[in-house]
Amino acid sequence: MATFTTPTTFLALAVVLAVLGGAAAQQLSPNFYSTTCPNLATIVRQGMASAVQTEKRMGASILRMFFHDCFVNGCDGSILLDDTSSFTGEKGAGPNANSVRGFEVIDAIKTQVEASCKATVSCADILALAARDGVSLLGGPTWSVPLGRKDSRTASQSAANANLPGPGSSLATLIRMFGNKNLSPRDMTALSGAHTIGRSQCQFFRNRIYNERNIDAAFAAQRQQTCPRSGGDSNLAPFDVQTPDGFDNAYYQNLVAQRGLLHSDQELFNGGSQDALVGQYSTNAAQFAADFVSAMVKMGNLLPSSGTPTEVRLNCRKVN
Repeated sequence: MATFTTPTTFLALAVVLAVLGGAAAQQLSPNFYSTTCPNLATIVRQGMASAVQTEKRMGASILRMFFHDCFVNGCDGSILLDDTSSFTGEKGAGPNANSVRGFEVIDAIKTQVEASCKATVSCADILALAARDGVSLLGGPTWSVPLGRKDSRTASQSAANANLPGPGSSLATLIRMFGNKNLSPRDMTALSGAHTIGRSQCQFFRNRIYNERNIDAAFAAQRQQTCPRSGGDSNLAPFDVQTPDGFDNAYYQNLVAQRGLLHSDQELFNGGSQDALVGQYSTNAAQFAADFVSAMVKMGNLLPSSGTPTEVRLNCRKVN
């Protein structure tokens, strides 16, 4: 199986995209905290290294959290906010409730950052760096993260329900929902490769393993052993049956073999427009890595709409 390297070209690519990625990207810079919080990258890396050492799955969980944050009103740390009397936050939305996890990891990193650089670094930027480090610590590429985001002072459960694709999404729906965020079908297919790490609950793939035909029979039988027709909704299975905790291109190899765990996964290789790209990624790990980095930077450049009240939160769970 092909493995990843982390050549400097990935870093250069990310920086170029940060500069050329449009008006939103021009507000961000990899050097944003170079003088105000020079130890930021080290603090976040150490925090993620500790979390991943304790539980490898946490790298995937933080990456998913970043995706779910950015797709709802931009990368603004809104997913981290607890509910208040004035708004119902995103944690309880259908795509997030009882599945998005790792908030305590971000809290711990934020505490260390505040001790070093008080009231300087946004929770949104910490989450962006932590997502990058989670990928890298599990064997994936690294890249230079543009920084300078601010934290939202509100959150929207309805927006989370409306903007986040679900496990039963069709290819057309995935392309449309990513397109709504100015992410191309290629970006969508590359970002879906995040499912080369992590786990999913039985309730999200039960219908696929019992009722769908475009699935390898042995794979379906294997998943049915821990995901019965009824009950066991929270039982976990790895997205990538080959290397569940290694960030590589095996996810795409699984799709070609009809071993995608979710319906939305297998939709990327089901006689549609992304089949050829999935085939390329399945045999070319470096191409997938480069495209994943490009798409992560583009997604990270999604910012709240103009006029949205923002701040640098001192506690990621509540406004100042």
